[in-house]
Order: sequence, then structure tokens, then C-alpha cells
Amino acid sequence: MGLLLKRQIADDCLLGVWEITEDYDTLFSQVVLSDFDLQRLNSFQNESRKLESLSVRALLQTLTHRGARIIYNQFRKPFMDDYSYNISISHSCRWTSIMLSQQRRVGIDLEYMSHDMERLAHKFINDKEYITPDLALRQQHIYIHWCAKEALYKICDKDGINFQDNLTIYPFEPQAGGQITGLVTNNHLHEEFILQYEIRDNYVVAYTYK
Repeated sequence: MGLLLKRQIADDCLLGVWEITEDYDTLFSQVVLSDFDLQRLNSFQNESRKLESLSVRALLQTLTHRGARIIYNQFRKPFMDDYSYNISISHSCRWTSIMLSQQRRVGIDLEYMSHDMERLAHKFINDKEYITPDLALRQQHIYIHWCAKEALYKICDKDGINFQDNLTIYPFEPQAGGQITGLVTNNHLHEEFILQYEIRDNYVVAYTYK
């Protein structure tokens, strides 16, 4: 399948989603890898992890038509080695997503709704947040919260953030897509972010930029 979605979010933000349907050899043949990339790829023991890594490179090349390399800091936050873009990356099941901006901070998360997230909700939902009592929508609502908090975590450099204590999603009713607001509070900042989310083919995608 390859490129599933390419969307201009704002004048300076680009969102892409890749669906992994290729086998390893096919996907490997589509990308140009540096020695560092090859070393990192070969360090993965799991085939699915290798496919994820290759899909990130394939999607990045498709979105930018550039050969810039992705590097990571001590918090596993990705950067372009030539600083041409701010970048955020997420993958789940067979989808990989990237958000890029030359000027803005970005954060994106992608999750396939395959688990009973409600039994984990007590670990990241706080008492200021609202989860619908509608059983038909409850699972989606919790996943949206999780994805939104992951996106906030990524845009804020991942340092000193606890999902339950430092991230709050203001109450909203779950839909197939929409706009929500999140608050980040810790020792470094007190800042609100507008997030967009959508549900497609049992995946939830949430992203923010600022």
C-alpha cells in the first residue's frame, strides 16, 4: 500500500501515514540508508521492528524527497540531523505516521485499538478528565485521551512529564474526529495545546503543533 495519507495541516506542517503491506526486501529496496541507519536497522532482532524502521524512512523520503537522517536524543525524541524539520513519529500495528514542520513544534501519536484500554485508564486518566459512560464509545474515548497525551508528551520533549499528574485533556464528547484542548503542567511549563484527532479503520491519530 505504501503512502496512505499526505496532508498539509498548516502552511508549515505536513502529516503523512504509511501502511506497511510490503515484505522486508521490498521495503528495503525503496529506501536510501546511511551506514548509521543500516547499523541501527540490523540491531533490531524483531522483523516487525525492522519493518517499522524502514517504513519511517520510506515515509520521510516520500514526504520530503530528501536524504536527511533521523537522530535521537537521550529521551528518544527524534530530530533531523540537518535540522531541516522538527519531526514527530509514531507507529502502531501496520501504520506509521510522521509530522513535520520547519518552524513549529510538533507531536503526533497513532494507536490501533486492539487492547482493553479501560483496565489501564487509572494509570493515565486524572480526576479532572471526563470519560463517557456510553459503553459503545468508552473504549474510543479512552484511546483518544491516550493518543492526545502521547502527542503532548512528544511535543514537550518528554522530560519531567507524568501522564496522569502533568497532562490533562479538557472534557469533550468523543466523535469520529474533532478538536480538543490539553494542558501540560510541570516544573518547566504551564501551557495549553490545541489537538486534532480522528478515528479511521480502528486507528486513532492525535496530533498538535505550536
